[in-house]
Amino acid sequence: MPLTETLARVDADLAAGRVPAARQRLRGLISSFPHDLILRRRLAEVYRLYGDAAEAGRWMYLEEDRSADETAAFETRYGSPGGRMKALAWRGPEAEAGTTFAEGQLVAVRTACAGKLGHAVHWDDPTSYLGDLEGESEAPSGPWTVGGAVAGVGCLVAALVFLAIWVNGLVALFD
Repeated sequence: MPLTETLARVDADLAAGRVPAARQRLRGLISSFPHDLILRRRLAEVYRLYGDAAEAGRWMYLEEDRSADETAAFETRYGSPGGRMKALAWRGPEAEAGTTFAEGQLVAVRTACAGKLGHAVHWDDPTSYLGDLEGESEAPSGPWTVGGAVAGVGCLVAALVFLAIWVNGLVALFD
């Protein structure tokens, strides 16, 4: 699907309140267009709807007008330079970043990781920085949000209702 068509679907998803769908589409676009800073900014806006400062900070990390609180939350969640390299999902040379600030951020993260590991690391070779990922999970858990708690309770209630229906069906079979 072309970029403009997918962005139109993102807009439609957001207008209809389908925030998870919009988030997933933007994540897919960033995977395909890792150098597009506008896509990263849009994904940060979606994470702000969730109240997830660390993920908003992750996707705004290459922007000069980023929030200091979101940046700090990102850096705390992804505590190592290797974790940040993986989280930023960058591919290719830093020179393709589009802005001097973004290029500097990418160089700083890569340089910090190389310094910590004692060897060169590369955006296109995750195995070069895997040694700095020990103890970091793919999706670090953050503080509970009201939305997350409500979703969890809703899933629990749905599971209990399903279980009750299933048990009643079994009881009816044996009566």
